[in-house]
Amino acid sequence: MAAAPAIESGLLEAVEQLNYRVTVADVAAQSGLDLNLAERGLMVLAASAGGNLQVAESGDVVYVFSRDFRDVLRNKYWQLQLQETWAKIWKVLFYLIRLSVGIVLLLLIVAVVAAIVVALVALSSSRDSDSDSGGGGDSRGSGSSSGSWNIGFPIGGGYYGWSDWIWIWWPDYDNYAYQRRREKPDLNFLEAIYSFLFGDGNPNLYLEKERWQLIAQVIRQNQGAVVVEQVAPYLELPDRAMPKAQDLDEDWMLPVLVRFNGHPQVTEQGEIIYQFPDLQTTVQDLADLPETLPRFQSERIYNFSRASSGQRAGAIALGVALLVLSLVLGGLIAAGDAATFGQAYGFLRFTCLLGLGYSSAFLSIPAVRWWVISGRNRAIERRNQQRSALADWVTNPDSDLSRKLAARRQLTQARNQITDRDLTYTTEMDVTEQEALNPEAVDRAWQQRLNSAGSAD
Repeated sequence: MAAAPAIESGLLEAVEQLNYRVTVADVAAQSGLDLNLAERGLMVLAASAGGNLQVAESGDVVYVFSRDFRDVLRNKYWQLQLQETWAKIWKVLFYLIRLSVGIVLLLLIVAVVAAIVVALVALSSSRDSDSDSGGGGDSRGSGSSSGSWNIGFPIGGGYYGWSDWIWIWWPDYDNYAYQRRREKPDLNFLEAIYSFLFGDGNPNLYLEKERWQLIAQVIRQNQGAVVVEQVAPYLELPDRAMPKAQDLDEDWMLPVLVRFNGHPQVTEQGEIIYQFPDLQTTVQDLADLPETLPRFQSERIYNFSRASSGQRAGAIALGVALLVLSLVLGGLIAAGDAATFGQAYGFLRFTCLLGLGYSSAFLSIPAVRWWVISGRNRAIERRNQQRSALADWVTNPDSDLSRKLAARRQLTQARNQITDRDLTYTTEMDVTEQEALNPEAVDRAWQQRLNSAGSAD
């Protein structure tokens, strides 16, 4: 098998979303891809997946693909099969990794509790060997009552056993169940622990793609001619104070011009208008094209966690419980020595250190993450306010901007919709069949060639 071609996944999705019949401009507007990348990608896809080309009288090319083109690619290139298989495997592995964070926490709590029991038994045995067998004492202070262990600590003149500590950390079950019914979390508890610790990813992961999609659609909606003020609410703005009218920089349009094959046009009054004729060709029904767009691109705020409040409280309680138990274990280890604990000494020390390290990280990582997220969200809100202010300016323009927008309207270009009547050639049929089915298009094409030849003479 040959090596799989490099095709943007966004291009494949755009072809599917546009019903498998597209122009380069359609794909660029739908996916936000560079026009040149979109054209090259469509040609590679047509060659690899058996697509067909349709040529209009204007010279524009329409690409037509079968609905199973992904299956064709998958069967043709083993690399794509491997990528899809690995994607499925990684999805399962990552889910197990998410669960493992909570599982390790629970296992460590069990291990620390077991280590505490071992340490208490060792300390008790050591004390019994050093004292008379008939020695008396407060049975509660010795930790033994009616033949069973009830290990406890004297606090504030009172005595608290392990059963009391369990009830201190155990949440109100009825209240928890009520909260769970109200909030209906979409995460199980182990998933919620991971979410509490590491969050749920970047909500603006596809912000760049969405930005170029919106800019392309703004250009199309304005019939291929825009001014910088219309595009600015969708751009990645410099991180500075709120931009004013005089702060807008025409240089901001350079990446847009490069990406969508645009060019600047200077009016007699010195206004700069940007034209994008290559984005105006489409095979889509004009009625299906979006009429309204968001006034500006709004970045999404980072959420601390998708876990419910009850799940967060449970995660914090487990982290604190592990920390407290590890400290208790450390105190018990300090009360003895290697001879006291024998072969269990290494296990006790390792378990104590692991519990302290894991619980400290478990409780500190969310705190640091909350601080970082707060700073990010403040910056996001500031940028959103900047874009909103620019959008308000376009909606309610001053006299200078009104004059500029009026000049823009003089340079607009109607959207070029390609229909079946406009086609002169397709790779789906041979030339003879096409001439018989659409003689008018053939005649118009020959007439255009004759006119071109005559004008050249």
